[in-house]
Amino acid sequence: MFLTVVDEGGFGAAARKLGRATSVISYALSNLESELGMSLFDREGSRKPKLTAKGQALLTEVRRVDDDMDRLRARVAGLTRGIEPQVALALDVMVPMSAAAELLRDFAAAFPTVPMQLHVEALGGGLARLLSGRADLAVTGPIAPVIENTDHRYLGAITLVPVCAPDHPLAADDLRLGEARDYLQLVLTDRSTLTEGQEFSVRSPRTWRIADLSAKHALLIQGIGWGNMPLHMVQKDLDEGRLVRMSLSEAPTTSYDLWLVTRRRSAPGPATAWIIDAIERIFRTVADLPPT
Repeated sequence: MFLTVVDEGGFGAAARKLGRATSVISYALSNLESELGMSLFDREGSRKPKLTAKGQALLTEVRRVDDDMDRLRARVAGLTRGIEPQVALALDVMVPMSAAAELLRDFAAAFPTVPMQLHVEALGGGLARLLSGRADLAVTGPIAPVIENTDHRYLGAITLVPVCAPDHPLAADDLRLGEARDYLQLVLTDRSTLTEGQEFSVRSPRTWRIADLSAKHALLIQGIGWGNMPLHMVQKDLDEGRLVRMSLSEAPTTSYDLWLVTRRRSAPGPATAWIIDAIERIFRTVADLPPT
């Protein structure tokens, strides 16, 4: 009730939000203030109650306690409801698919009766699936920490390197600063609207926007432009000469953060909880920059 009064801006608005009488809200908060031995709201001089200095100081702690209680309820619900009828997992396209295959192989052995829906998405696509309820959890990129109503855990970072075909003009060793701006850059784009208006390592005014990383990979090998690619995906191409690593002094490498994201106040069942633990264990070992 305390948090609802703060968020809704008054006792009457909080009462409507909670479906209770205003007198019930006021009485409950008076009891809370009595238990704490301090005034949380200044009720004089204004129809709209304002937090006192002490109330403001307690607000963050109260929100933390509220979140902890929601997580506890969600955990209990997950433990008591039984195995899920299916699990939907959204993976960022930058995730090493070898690690994903290892995880899913072990999942199939541990939960042979639980169907899996696997979605591979770029940038904000996995988060969009999670927020819409079309995924139960997601491994996604660097925008995860700014998305509200989610819990996120840092897994590590993937190294991105600028590459082009060996016969591309940018394959030369003596590139001048900013020369890449003169050539077509292939840029991974997002099917969702979560990254709309944002640019990630875009350095050329001439771009092709591509929603599929495999298609971008194929175009790079054909000499159509240059672009950043995850090192684990192009290492064999670099070793065998199909691609070359560009000597861009302004951006030799880029780190792409990976996060494990779940909806706040969600209740993971046994199968989803197993995947969460497995992701943290497996993906931390394959990240180029594991978390400290």
